[in-house]
Amino acid sequence: MSDVNDIDAPARPARPLSGGGERLYSIGDLSAELGISPRAIRFYEDQGLLRPQRIGGNRIYAAGDRARLLLILRGKRLGFALAEIKELLDLYDVDPDHLEQLRATLARGRARIAELERQQQEIALTLKELREIGAHIEDSIRRKEAAARSAGRKGTP
Repeated sequence: MSDVNDIDAPARPARPLSGGGERLYSIGDLSAELGISPRAIRFYEDQGLLRPQRIGGNRIYAAGDRARLLLILRGKRLGFALAEIKELLDLYDVDPDHLEQLRATLARGRARIAELERQQQEIALTLKELREIGAHIEDSIRRKEAAARSAGRKGTP
């Protein structure tokens, strides 16, 4: 989650919103490009994860805002809470070498892996138990059907 350059996002060119050299994005541009609603983007802003510029009443997003949004989406996809994502993004802003952010991201990633592996084991146990129950039920059905067939033959003259 720490390196913006690693993110696999569609690279649709943004409309330049200013005469400067940096690409700027409207909320509609980011919404369409990343397949999320403008409401979601505004929510991330309300949570302090994004801080777009404002021109009049309009939100204007720079390349850095787009990169942060991509990291937010990746973090959510990986199962991190928004508070964790915010903490990691904030570390990026205050640590010029990004070492603390990298360490924190690594620790969070390892913890998430451990959590997913625990869940995977629980799912495997649940599947095994459900299969055993299913086999037992199928066996009961076969026995009852066989008994019913057998009883039906006994009663015929």
